[in-house]
Amino acid sequence: MPPLYAGAHRTLGTLLRTLWPTTVTGLENIPGDSGAILCSNHHAIADQLFLGVNTPRHVAFWAKAEYFRSPGLRGNLTRRVVTGMGAIPVERAGGRAVLTAFDAAVPILRAGGLVAVFPEGTRSPDGRLYRGRTGAVRLAAQAGVPVVPVGITGTDHIRPAGHRFPRPRPITLTFGLPIPVKVESAKDARHLTDELISAIQSLTGQEYVPSYAPPRAA
Repeated sequence: MPPLYAGAHRTLGTLLRTLWPTTVTGLENIPGDSGAILCSNHHAIADQLFLGVNTPRHVAFWAKAEYFRSPGLRGNLTRRVVTGMGAIPVERAGGRAVLTAFDAAVPILRAGGLVAVFPEGTRSPDGRLYRGRTGAVRLAAQAGVPVVPVGITGTDHIRPAGHRFPRPRPITLTFGLPIPVKVESAKDARHLTDELISAIQSLTGQEYVPSYAPPRAA
């Protein structure tokens, strides 16, 4: 675990668990020393914080590539933070630029690391669980690792619409059984993604929507 990440894991983790009582189950389903992709539902930005501080191993999250090359004193500080946290740069341009982020995740996974992916692709606009995109299972197949479904509840109530400041609410994280991944066709990728989303739903109890979540701006 990178030193900066380890420090934040202890200090921020203690603070978050104090302000928002957190129940965590299924940690035994996280591989102890091999790679895996943690695939969670996505309510709020806080999901990344609670997933990170409640997972006993280092979890690599995605960060905008601009953070890794920002100029000036502030940019240098930002660069040191995202690098020290072990983040994976992702370009916002789309197309092949986005795929390079997945390419960067493969060595981490093959070396035994954990990477977090939100298969819905964006935060849920209404608390329901939306159809998953196949990128997570394709990445898992490329790296030769399983996907671990994760259910997070309560983060959507931390700062609901109309409230300026966060509010204390109980949070739960449940790690499900790892799902082995083998993809030989687009049909395989779709089937496994649907299986993954179904596993997440069983952990959260969310209503499922059989379509992709609309962009947040919509």
